[in-house]
Amino acid sequence: MSRFKSDFLRTLDERGFIHQVSDETGLDELFSKEIVTGYIGFDPTAPSLHAGSLIQIMMLHWMQQTGHRPISLMGGGTGMVGDPSFKDEARQLMTIDTIESNIASIKRVFSNYLAYGEGPKDALMINNADWLRSLNYLEFLRDVGRHFSVNRMLSFESVKTRLDREQSLSFLEFNYMILQAYDFVELAKRTGCRLQMGGSDQWGNIVNGIDLGHRMGTPQLFALTSPLLTTSSGAKMGKSATGAVWLNPDMLSAYDFWQYWRNTEDADVPRFLKLYTTLPMDEIAKLSALGGSEINEVKKILATEITAILHGRAAAEEAAETARKTFEEGGLSDNLPSVEVSTADLEAGIGLLSLIVRAGLAGSNGEARRHVQGGAVRINDQAVSDERMTIGTGEITGDGVIKLSLGKKKHILVRPA
Repeated sequence: MSRFKSDFLRTLDERGFIHQVSDETGLDELFSKEIVTGYIGFDPTAPSLHAGSLIQIMMLHWMQQTGHRPISLMGGGTGMVGDPSFKDEARQLMTIDTIESNIASIKRVFSNYLAYGEGPKDALMINNADWLRSLNYLEFLRDVGRHFSVNRMLSFESVKTRLDREQSLSFLEFNYMILQAYDFVELAKRTGCRLQMGGSDQWGNIVNGIDLGHRMGTPQLFALTSPLLTTSSGAKMGKSATGAVWLNPDMLSAYDFWQYWRNTEDADVPRFLKLYTTLPMDEIAKLSALGGSEINEVKKILATEITAILHGRAAAEEAAETARKTFEEGGLSDNLPSVEVSTADLEAGIGLLSLIVRAGLAGSNGEARRHVQGGAVRINDQAVSDERMTIGTGEITGDGVIKLSLGKKKHILVRPA
């Protein structure tokens, strides 16, 4: 039996999204009696968010599904500073053009999870540059800065960890938590927003906003954070052996995204079904009870359901079918990721190590060499052990491609161009 009355908090609780809540009873009552507006901020540090952000996006999704209004706040203003929370060193500063370009690219993903519009429960996409970039510094210091205690700011865990390591924390970064707190107050005034959500590393920043709101006369504001997730083996969510698991389809194909979730560790399957799919809880309970060889079928369901939300059901099922053909039938599917190599290069012969790097299966010749020496590399399903081998037109199959494989699960089609 859930400790919450409201659909939203009950849903988040049973699915494992809740780490901390600033006032459980007060927030539960608010969600029970009115349509609540809540937000999560996303700083545009890259042209795409990665899978580590999915837990936040799913929280906004469930907020709307249970009848409330979510805001996806783009950090066009805060992105100029960079969040120092739990970072070892300062972020690289970005130009306004880069920030704007990243925001335009990031935005495309959200409409797969949220319905935007003008209605009372329609999601809002807002950019904090709308108010932060035009701030008058002296007025801001007088009206907002005076409410902050440096002593208290220094006590936050995110700041202490940086100072304890004797890593320099610039005045620019120190201002980030003030700007984030001000965002909360500004959204409360503009939209009636009462809740800010984020990962557990954002707790101090969000509580700052609640305190500032109290001092600047907003209604009671609330904080809700989710646990910072790692896989069972301790790996960071959203990172794979070949790099970040991007959400934008132009940066990572639906097939590679599907494969990331198909490779979920056994112990993580029940938890990921709750957090990253919209399957009903009773169905998740049945799937989670399966073990042995059946766990692989559950992983395919997990991968397909997560991919279907982001890339569409057709792309998810196509990815599942591509994997089935490749792994279960030993076949070749046109939907596998591919890399083009000029016909001239193939006629001259290209070094195996260079090809592995060019295909994105290794970051350097040294890493590629280790893969070959470890027996992990295959050409057209035949193991290769000679790191000095050259690949040419003779390896092109009847399908007009060369199949380059690393281990059992990574396959790239080399296409002559």
